[in-house]
Amino acid sequence: MADFLSMEHGMMAEGATFARFGPDIPASPVILSVCHAGRAYPEGLAANLRVPVSTLARLEDRHADALIAPLVDAGASAIVAQVPRALIDLNRDERDIDPRMVEGLPRHHSLIESAKQRGGLGLFPRSLPGCGDLWATRISFAEARRRIEQMHRHYHNGLAEMIDAAVRAHGCALLLDIHSMPPLKPGRMGEAVPEMVVGDRFGQSASAQLSATAQAVLGGRGYAVSLNHPYPGSHLLERHGNPARRRHALQIEISRALYLDGRQDKPVPAIRDVQDSLIALVQALIEDVTNDRWLDAAE
Repeated sequence: MADFLSMEHGMMAEGATFARFGPDIPASPVILSVCHAGRAYPEGLAANLRVPVSTLARLEDRHADALIAPLVDAGASAIVAQVPRALIDLNRDERDIDPRMVEGLPRHHSLIESAKQRGGLGLFPRSLPGCGDLWATRISFAEARRRIEQMHRHYHNGLAEMIDAAVRAHGCALLLDIHSMPPLKPGRMGEAVPEMVVGDRFGQSASAQLSATAQAVLGGRGYAVSLNHPYPGSHLLERHGNPARRRHALQIEISRALYLDGRQDKPVPAIRDVQDSLIALVQALIEDVTNDRWLDAAE
């Protein structure tokens, strides 16, 4: 059965925001991120909830950290969130705050409003479909600021340091942002339902060659793969992907039906197939970067 990434496997950052894996000088240009892996819920959280704590697992990319465990064991560089998405979503802009979530939010505080936030999934998740509001009370502005400074910025600063180290060592970097998704529903008649989605923000965060390689490798392993639909990538790709500066970023969404049980709770033996596919993907992308086949597509 799969291994799981935890504090014991890597170097824990202050405040337990994330665990960091791999050498200070990355062995390859590829950096792995699992920003929705956190499942360490603080004591006393239930008192602030309208729903059972177990409901918050729906916000997780359940056991997505296990998907990259063999890569980490082989020396890959990775950053894995420990803080749960229920407390703060590391894949949202820090200004993407739903005012209904924060008590005492200053009027002058810089905010943006995303479609995800309108659906209840902003920086501080407010609701889930079928559940309504998650929280019985709002958080204070001081608590919101603490989470932003000690969790959100901490994670992104740590990730940026790893990407910069890869660029210094290899001349370029490729961030693979690993996520899991609920099984997608069938679309139009005869249309294959994607089991994996490669996201490059419609060409903004990575070379088209790298996106094509990712689709080819995963498709060649027998999975139905789509590009950017329905998940093109969000804040991590927007913030850290900059092809003009030789910093590429791809999001890989993986259906939970491929590696979790029927309750989408525990990993099943089939997770090995997904792990092997990610190993093949990383190897192919490293070869692309090493051979500079993607440079022409980026220029």
